[in-house]
Amino acid sequence: MYTLYYSPGSASMVVHLALLEIGAPHELRLVDFDRDEQHGPEYLKLNPRGVVPTLVIDGRPRMESVALLQMLAERHPEAKLIPPPGTPEREAWLQWAVFLSNTLMSSYRLWFYPADLGAEEHDSAVKHAVQRKIEGVWDLLDAQLAAHGPWLLGQEFSGVDLLLTMLMRWSRNMPRPATEWPALKRLADRVRARPSWKKLYEVEGLTEW
Repeated sequence: MYTLYYSPGSASMVVHLALLEIGAPHELRLVDFDRDEQHGPEYLKLNPRGVVPTLVIDGRPRMESVALLQMLAERHPEAKLIPPPGTPEREAWLQWAVFLSNTLMSSYRLWFYPADLGAEEHDSAVKHAVQRKIEGVWDLLDAQLAAHGPWLLGQEFSGVDLLLTMLMRWSRNMPRPATEWPALKRLADRVRARPSWKKLYEVEGLTEW
């Protein structure tokens, strides 16, 4: 039994999707951001950074969404969320997972939380620079999928496609959302048609793409 501490539509989303894809028994515990529960003493004992997700595995709290995705995928190889060790596909999986974490998730942090740059809000030049950095990632990924898709690893769906689609969803209110790139939209449509995506929306009460 896993226990996932989550907030709807946040970075916990990819971990929840992985649990649903695997079909593993799990318990969900909502961390209410409106009540600042992520900074409460009980939660900070589990996750000193005060962020979600936290996944309790065999009684041990673990953090970082991309790491948790890999942990679950490796613990449940039958779900085929990650290719076997020692294969070229495994190397590609690790490449894309780290790329999405280091390049895209860190850029989103600057987009959504200007306080990380020491400002209450972005000035126009900084905001445009962050926007272009994110859009540059979409350019690269769209070209990759157009040439080698339909999935990031080619013909086989994997956990990095769940991660990418979650991150695409975060762009929905940006000036140019990721779905304006045709190959990316095709991948997102495929993921959104999966039972795990539909079930997550039902459980987490999400409506917006």
